[in-house]
Amino acid sequence: MLCACSGEQFKFEDAPQSPESLATRDFSASGLSSRTGVWESKLEDVQVDEVESTLKEALSLNYEEARALLGRLEYQRGNFDAALQVFQGIDIKSLTPRMTRAIVERTLQRKPRSKGDIILPSVMSMHSVSLLLEAILLKVKSLEELGHFREAAKECKVILDIVEVALPNGMREEIVEDCKLQEMFHKALELLPNLWIKAGFLDEAITAYRRALVKPWNLDPQRISSVQKDLAATLLYGGVETSLPPHLQVWGSTTPNGNIEEAILLLLVLMQKVAFGEIKWDAEIMDHLTFALVVTGQFELLASHSEQALPGIYERAERWYLLAICYAAAGQNEVALNLLKKASGQSEAKHKPHIPALLFGAKLSSQDPKHAQCGITFARNVIDLADQVNEHFKGQAHKFLGVCYGNAARISISDSERALFQKESLTSLNSAALSRKEDPEVMFNLSLENAVQRNLDVAFDNAMMYSKMVTENSGRGWRLLALILSADRQFKDAETILEFALDEAGRLDQLELLRLKAVLQIAQERPKQAIETYRILLSLIQAKREPLSNNFVPAKSSHSENKEF
Repeated sequence: MLCACSGEQFKFEDAPQSPESLATRDFSASGLSSRTGVWESKLEDVQVDEVESTLKEALSLNYEEARALLGRLEYQRGNFDAALQVFQGIDIKSLTPRMTRAIVERTLQRKPRSKGDIILPSVMSMHSVSLLLEAILLKVKSLEELGHFREAAKECKVILDIVEVALPNGMREEIVEDCKLQEMFHKALELLPNLWIKAGFLDEAITAYRRALVKPWNLDPQRISSVQKDLAATLLYGGVETSLPPHLQVWGSTTPNGNIEEAILLLLVLMQKVAFGEIKWDAEIMDHLTFALVVTGQFELLASHSEQALPGIYERAERWYLLAICYAAAGQNEVALNLLKKASGQSEAKHKPHIPALLFGAKLSSQDPKHAQCGITFARNVIDLADQVNEHFKGQAHKFLGVCYGNAARISISDSERALFQKESLTSLNSAALSRKEDPEVMFNLSLENAVQRNLDVAFDNAMMYSKMVTENSGRGWRLLALILSADRQFKDAETILEFALDEAGRLDQLELLRLKAVLQIAQERPKQAIETYRILLSLIQAKREPLSNNFVPAKSSHSENKEF
């Protein structure tokens, strides 16, 4: 079983043989007790002291192997302290040069040998190397079981160093067909990053992951993909910024600049493997990619990869919902609404309704008056499923239904239809307020709708409740209060609120507040003050022109408020 040439792989649970049998086996395999004629011919050319040195080395090796076997036995019994004591008696540091040399010599491409050629007995067998590497690995696992993660990581790194020095260009597929060297090395490659993570050294873990990927170590595709996925997750969530070392920056200007870019590249490679069928679908890969692309604002790229998911991974309604979220985040609301209409269309009539898709359709429709009727349909569908959804969904549906009815009323050309829509709007928003008492958005929309319908006292009370609900200064809340007061011709009070809001609001909110202040001053027949306010407004725009061109998007809600009043 222990013979290197037997082709059998010994596992951790295998019962160890006695050191004596191993010594006899290794001694015999090295040519010291067999092929007497060949050995006698060698003695004619080799000095006696060299033979003695070879014998001493062989005997020392058998002693180390015996400890490796004894340590393995203790590890299998769960005696991790005892196993660790046995493994610490192996002087790996002194054996490292011989192990490295053995890997180099034994893994060279074999050439046909003449009868007179012999392998020097001082070169370890691959079986001996594998047994010692296994001893190091079991020592690592013992340290891990005892909670000594940093020491375990350092010991695990020894395995990688030994093999990498011997094989600087990686492993060939046929390199170790008859021994456990490759198996031990692969386990060490996968274990080292996890040990560094447990020890709290995330930068070392990232280095270990990169080390496993930078050279061809003959890992199978699933193992490589697992390492790539774990590296991407560590880069995304580890909280440690690590740049690529110079010897890995081989793409010039296209080299990943930062953790997120490197993680995205790794995840895109994995998604390509999934698409080509090289590895199985893994939901975690898509989750990590979604997070990375959302953080960087690449929503269209996320939609593209969501579409590439094979049929059967997502239900059709779920796929359309995910795509709609991506396109809506990218600002393509029309595309998103078309997808959501598919999720609630006739083709899905036989399937269970997808409530989140219906709610999202209602929300997008509530943002544009021309889609008001579509939003009413979406929201009504959710409410009709009242027995199957919780109160949260019902409250949200009533909120969007009220907003959509209000939008429909404002574009209606029929007085009777407009009155009906306004009534339905207040009814829906009041229903939402009853079930969503702590939702400031409900109170804001209820205040706005009451103000539009000239219920100014109720609108003011609702606006004050909204201001109390929000934990931070809300520019649109102050604007709504000022508009309600100005609609009631309380211009002084409205201007006072704007003065207070200007001191508290952010720079972007200040632009809208200043514009409204100037309008109020004109309404009070104070043109000089209005001109001065406009000068201040223009100076702010001039000073912040570049940032505003990139970041400032006027809020639709505030525009509609000002237009109505």
